[in-house]
Amino acid sequence: MKTKTLALGLAAAGLTAIAAPALAHHSFAMFDNQKEVQLVGTVKDFQWTNPHTWLQVVVPNEAGTSTSEWSVEGGNPGDLARRGWKKTSLKAGDKVTVRIHPMKNGSNGGSLVGVTLADGTVVGR
Repeated sequence: MKTKTLALGLAAAGLTAIAAPALAHHSFAMFDNQKEVQLVGTVKDFQWTNPHTWLQVVVPNEAGTSTSEWSVEGGNPGDLARRGWKKTSLKAGDKVTVRIHPMKNGSNGGSLVGVTLADGTVVGR
């Protein structure tokens, strides 16, 4: 009986150890949801992939003398599609204004809030 209990306990611990990284992966704790930053730049790449989409945006500095690349994590393709997005919604070279919740650590990244194209078209709803 003790052997069965020990085996079940070890199995439960193993499942917990496997599940923890998966749960941590889907955490948005790294983003500052109290702040919103606006990036004006050019799409380098838009990756329509599971479990999250990714948008790479090249943003010039205020003087226009250099650029920085920002990595923006979006929702999963299914959720975005229900809000009007398509995998062709953004293409390399598109001029965009991207609203994000920035990274808490100050690095060039964030969580996607919204995108507006240069012609004023809002992507999705």
